[in-house]
Amino acid sequence: MVKEFLVLDRVKGPLIVLSGVTDVAYNEVVDIVVDNNQKRRGQVIQIQNDIVFIQLFENTSGIAIDNSSVRFTGKPFEIALSKDILGREFNGIGVPIDGGGAIFNSKKYNVNGRPMNPVARSYPRNFIQTGISSIDGLATLIRGQKLPIFSGNGMPHNELANQIVRQAKLGTDNEDFAIVFGGIGIKNDDANFFRKSFEEAGVLDKVTVFMNLAEDPVVERIITPRCALTAAEYLAFEENMHVLVVLTDLTNYCEALREISSLREEVPSRKGYPGYMYSDLATLYERAGMLKGKTGSITQIPILSMPNDDITHPIPDLTGYITEGQIVLSRNLNQKGIYPPVDVLRSLSRIMKDGIGEGFTREDHSQISNQVFSSYSKVQEIRSLASVIGEDELSDTDKLYIEFGKMFEEKFLSQAFDEDRTIFETLDIMWELVKILPKDQLDRLKPEIMEKYLK
Repeated sequence: MVKEFLVLDRVKGPLIVLSGVTDVAYNEVVDIVVDNNQKRRGQVIQIQNDIVFIQLFENTSGIAIDNSSVRFTGKPFEIALSKDILGREFNGIGVPIDGGGAIFNSKKYNVNGRPMNPVARSYPRNFIQTGISSIDGLATLIRGQKLPIFSGNGMPHNELANQIVRQAKLGTDNEDFAIVFGGIGIKNDDANFFRKSFEEAGVLDKVTVFMNLAEDPVVERIITPRCALTAAEYLAFEENMHVLVVLTDLTNYCEALREISSLREEVPSRKGYPGYMYSDLATLYERAGMLKGKTGSITQIPILSMPNDDITHPIPDLTGYITEGQIVLSRNLNQKGIYPPVDVLRSLSRIMKDGIGEGFTREDHSQISNQVFSSYSKVQEIRSLASVIGEDELSDTDKLYIEFGKMFEEKFLSQAFDEDRTIFETLDIMWELVKILPKDQLDRLKPEIMEKYLK
């Protein structure tokens, strides 16, 4: 039930404060009318007895106590969805910005989502091919998984996200596959980069874009990922599609959380972030998965830039506790000109083993990935030794490991921005690499697998 208009008490940044309010719910949407004609929207974010704090999804310019009033709608924030959202672009709160008109559906969907009952979840199976060897071969993305990318300022995470969106496909066929892209607090040139790349690659018809720019109100960033995930839930569980959700940059989302928390005068936690940031991030990440009785799935690739490349910073630290692994980008590899600069030794996919092998990728995938990972790990030890005693003093076997490491970075890790490798091409490159090493060093491979693939 819509409540009558109420007069503002005070305006504080992007927040509006009212007192003497009853029968109001947390996350309830409100309409703010300015000068009897301008209408803006907000949401209840805090209730203290009869005092209500409202955050606006737009700026508060022009709003004053004596020229504005608030009306409570009695509803949470909702957006209209249909299959027509594919190929469309929306702003951070779900309003179309591509000139294509509104989405018409009598049913609207709460952006806060539908919590998945753990008992109703299906275990993630099957892989999603990204066409990027370092991910497909060593940290395989599984349908229904949440696998974040940890990057840093100046690193090519936008290019990597773009490449994943363009190339991602199911391991078997590409039917009923869609991508939802959520840009959170990104710059105009980055937004234009994504738009142009999607258009040139011809993938717009299977991509839904929610774009929140750096110039947009901070509070809009809180809603943007929720709109994107709500659209993904609709496509997955009502249209039975397999959906890949790419969100960038989650660091901007957390900065918005910190700013709003400060305005609400909450007690800060580590580095000024709110103490509930862990549970708040979980409300986003845990919306990935599959449901029993449903053929669709939601797979998440959230991208976050680590402040000062610090993986122990609260944002990547808390993310790592919630998600099923991570892809870490290396600044050293990036400075060497290697793209994508994936640090495979710090990257992992915790449920990779359940979506690879015979019937999913290829029977040799698990063994060859273990061997390559183990060998490249030993390369780092030998490089450290060589920096002390000199490469000429290394044993013949150690020199072969140095050669293996060089070829691994040049032939396996490094690939062009538009290079789309199949999983079989990736596995074949891995087999070519291990041929550099003596057979007695290949202790992660079974004899029958070596006989079949090591030719």
